[in-house]
Amino acid sequence: MRLCIMFISVVLLMTAGLGSGYAHVVDQPQQDIPSYAKWGRLAMKETKSRYPDADIIDYLHQGREDQEDATVEKFKLWLREDSREFGVFIDIAFDSETEKVRNISFEETSR
Repeated sequence: MRLCIMFISVVLLMTAGLGSGYAHVVDQPQQDIPSYAKWGRLAMKETKSRYPDADIIDYLHQGREDQEDATVEKFKLWLREDSREFGVFIDIAFDSETEKVRNISFEETSR
């Protein structure tokens, strides 16, 4: 019995010191910024410019298409304007080396 009380006392003393002055730091892995983030921001900016009264309520990166000397980033944004909701497919074509934008196309969809 005496051994049990001693053990409990030691455990209590050890754990009591943990709360005062010691901080356990957990390293959180830094989230990588996706390669399409730059183009997603541009897609949202251009969509907002084209549909100024609409709210962008959803965003989806649909992929990247590599062509001979260009790259196309594809997005689908879901918009709400008054009581109407609709989707817009946005393709951003840019020079693969310089990343200079060549073309931005928009296509509305009901789905």
